[in-house]
Amino acid sequence: MKEKAAFKSILIHAANLAILVVQAITFAYIWYTFYQPLMREVYFARGNYAVIGLYVLIMFFFTKVLGGYRIGYLRIAEVLLGQIISIILGNFVAYFLVCLVVVKYVWVVPLLVIALIQIGFVIPWVIIFRRMYVRMYPASKMIVVYGEYSPVNLIKKINSRTEKYNICASISYHEGFDKLCDAMTRYEAVVLCDLPTSVRNQILKFCYHKSLRTYITPKLSDIIITGASKIHMFDSPLYLTGNSGLSWGQRFTKRALDIVVASVSLAICSPFFLITAICIKMYDHGPIFYKQTRVTINHREFQIIKFRSMKVTSEAESGARLAAKDDDRVTPIGKLIRSIHFDEIPQLLNILKGEMSFVGPRPERPEIGEEYEKIIPEFSFRLKVKAGLTGYAQVYGKYNTTPYDKLKLDLTYIENYSFWMDIKLILMTVKVIFKRGNSEGVNADQKTALIKDGDESFLKALELTRNDRSE
Repeated sequence: MKEKAAFKSILIHAANLAILVVQAITFAYIWYTFYQPLMREVYFARGNYAVIGLYVLIMFFFTKVLGGYRIGYLRIAEVLLGQIISIILGNFVAYFLVCLVVVKYVWVVPLLVIALIQIGFVIPWVIIFRRMYVRMYPASKMIVVYGEYSPVNLIKKINSRTEKYNICASISYHEGFDKLCDAMTRYEAVVLCDLPTSVRNQILKFCYHKSLRTYITPKLSDIIITGASKIHMFDSPLYLTGNSGLSWGQRFTKRALDIVVASVSLAICSPFFLITAICIKMYDHGPIFYKQTRVTINHREFQIIKFRSMKVTSEAESGARLAAKDDDRVTPIGKLIRSIHFDEIPQLLNILKGEMSFVGPRPERPEIGEEYEKIIPEFSFRLKVKAGLTGYAQVYGKYNTTPYDKLKLDLTYIENYSFWMDIKLILMTVKVIFKRGNSEGVNADQKTALIKDGDESFLKALELTRNDRSE
């Protein structure tokens, strides 16, 4: 098994290295052909190598952050999207790098041409390699070990990636530990789905002993522990959880990043800001902006600013509720700007005012947040940091992600926060804008993202939070 995993890793690294080599060669060609002769003092060989190496580092950085190298992990469309966006952003930055080195503005066309060549290489290369990879390494055969509730929803999600996962069986932990051990050893991987802590720990130790690949659905307490500091003052390991949100230093650097990114974004988006405002006004002559009370850190309320995407009378007709799929309250202009998230641009003003951060949990309406907290009291844990324009749940989840899953994602961000994570999520937001499904609304009969009363998934979410508190 170890040899197989090692060879898979070598294959993927070789495929990614080939992409980097092509990018380096294409840039080297235009550097020596078009840009280097423009320099007042021509570099020796090492200087040219440094410029090309810096270009490779820029391309590697963007591609790594946007998931372009995860050929064996992400969906092929996500890998290609990450690669294409990385090529565009990388060559955009490279243009300013070249201008800086040459000490004057240069012709941009050569960089545009190599960007097209790189995209033309990457698309067939990734597709061909991925097909070869899937044939060499078919989906892993897996078994789900579950607790009191049916794992049907989780199995459906996992089996949507048929090229990578193949859940062949499921078994309840009530069958007994001996039967579980016998069943698990017949498969390549095990999924532990919402088991009581004592049972889960016993099974996890068995899987570790047998070197069985194991996937676990985390409890809230597990996520909190991931952000713990390790203490080695004694001969017994200790974990320390601060449980107070971000430190003073983290809040300071985060605020500085907010001001810089929001200011630059507002300057770049200003033409689109104006065009969108004119289109909204011309459509029905109603107000351009829509203000709404939302909740941020420590339950503080503020007025969020968005471009109006719905009819003027929508709130009066339906009350407080999330947008539904094919919602007839959304105007034609609104559908367009919501699909590309342009309705969120005015929130850059909220960020500059200090009411929001660029990255953080999305702010909920007070009344909807109260509904969630009736079922999941821990939902307020999200309010340990300032609300954000984008966030962990927006990058890795969807608009209609259930509140319990949204809480897990946001808590993962809070407990593992770093300046680098904010940079990564900001860049990944660019990728999310082009992904289908992330702005999909809730069902027409829902006002919140909670599943309807009586539904098994709804009861499961309720029971899970009770288990988290009792364990």
